[in-house]
Amino acid sequence: MHTVVMGTSGTTAEDVIAVARQGARVELSAEAVEALARARAIVDALAAKPEPVYGVSTGFGALASRHISPELRAQLQRNIVRSHAAGMGPRVEREVVRALMFLRLKTVASGHTGVRPEVAQTMADVLNAGITPVVHEYGSLGCSGDLAPLSHCALTLMGEGDAEGPDGVVRPAGELLAEAGITPVELREKEGLALLNGTDGMLGMLVMAIADLNKLYTSADITAALTLEALLGTEKVLAPELHAIRPHPGQGASAANMAAVLKGSGLTGHFQEESAPRVQDAYSVRCAPQVAGAGRDTIAHASLVASRELAAAVDNPVVLPDGRVESNGNFHGAPVAYVLDFLAIVAADLGSIAERRTDRLLDKNRSHGLPPFLADDAGVDSGLMIAQYTQAALVSEMKRLAVPASADSIPSSAMQEDHVSMGWSAARKLRTSIDNLTRIVAIELYAATRAIELRHGLTPAPASQAAIAAARAAGVEGPGPDRFLAPDLAAADAFVRSGALLEAVEPVTGKLA
Repeated sequence: MHTVVMGTSGTTAEDVIAVARQGARVELSAEAVEALARARAIVDALAAKPEPVYGVSTGFGALASRHISPELRAQLQRNIVRSHAAGMGPRVEREVVRALMFLRLKTVASGHTGVRPEVAQTMADVLNAGITPVVHEYGSLGCSGDLAPLSHCALTLMGEGDAEGPDGVVRPAGELLAEAGITPVELREKEGLALLNGTDGMLGMLVMAIADLNKLYTSADITAALTLEALLGTEKVLAPELHAIRPHPGQGASAANMAAVLKGSGLTGHFQEESAPRVQDAYSVRCAPQVAGAGRDTIAHASLVASRELAAAVDNPVVLPDGRVESNGNFHGAPVAYVLDFLAIVAADLGSIAERRTDRLLDKNRSHGLPPFLADDAGVDSGLMIAQYTQAALVSEMKRLAVPASADSIPSSAMQEDHVSMGWSAARKLRTSIDNLTRIVAIELYAATRAIELRHGLTPAPASQAAIAAARAAGVEGPGPDRFLAPDLAAADAFVRSGALLEAVEPVTGKLA
């Protein structure tokens, strides 16, 4: 099994995904253990002094004015975890919790938090044992960190609360730790606070969203090309010299992808052969590279923000190399929240344009010779009429989910935390949006492949033939009389979601962007 070694300088998106989704093991580097010990020595020295230091010998948030005596500090750290583990609602997905735990360990291992090496090792041990704390949907405002979600994870380290074992069964965390041979941690000065104070949940979801969207955008370029082909459109608008004079990188990449899929097609370029010749394709077809390309460029910006955050140590207070322990505002989730919202916007627009292309395929007045709703016997058969309804419902929800969460703020902690990012909420709705977008692309694939097969006597591009053959082999049925449609759509969804569409096309086109 792949092992990720955690050092002091952050981590990579690839490592986050390996731990969150693939169950990679985590080890602390010798450098990280040394940095942890150095920072802890600084915290211990400050704890021994009579002067109050925030997070070490004081209360938290609006209660920071109270100086806590040494005999109450262990209780203080336990209490902050217990009281902040106040989440409610459905359970958060296992991959999100694993990403959250791994990214909190990333900051802990930086040597800027003052956490003891044994606490960091326990965090790694819990991940490696496949123990996943039960984290709930609601409880984070995206400022002062993802407090409730991280608190539920810290509670598991203490052997309290509930967690999911490697067998998928939820049980008391203490039992799971005991079975794995892991000793629960006894938190000391600053450690409870350090385990809670980060943007780790929203960052983990951002990293996974970027990975998912990169794959989806390439898939959408393929389905857009299939639709252009099915509508007997022109591939001339994809010429690289046209996109070079408006040099947005994403636009050029999407156009190149579509052109690669359409190479060798016998369906494109039939404008003048119709009784009512077209001069131009509709915007949803002709402008596909511009819309998808703008989304690609937004993803690139989000990736830049994520890379900076992956290199960051997010805590309050932090231990600096010169021995100072300073309060700061680095836990504020605004940088992550904004790009999460940006991604929800571009995902909604990609879903919207894909739905418009699908609708065009089904309308006999705009499909240039295709049967109504791609039905076998229109009137007796309804064809894909209601598949487009489903697609439209998904798009409508995506538009609602595109309303930014980060534009909102709701004060908390007796007005001490009076401006928050709502980044966790932005991340949660983005995950729903990506799920919807996958289904929307799958429906366009379903419609476009059927439409191409209905163009009798015309030969589709080799890449299109490969996509159709792979889809049919995967249970995505072709033209024919009406049948129970939901299983076909589910098969198309699985085909796109798994990456099988890309795997079918790229041996013909070469690697797509």
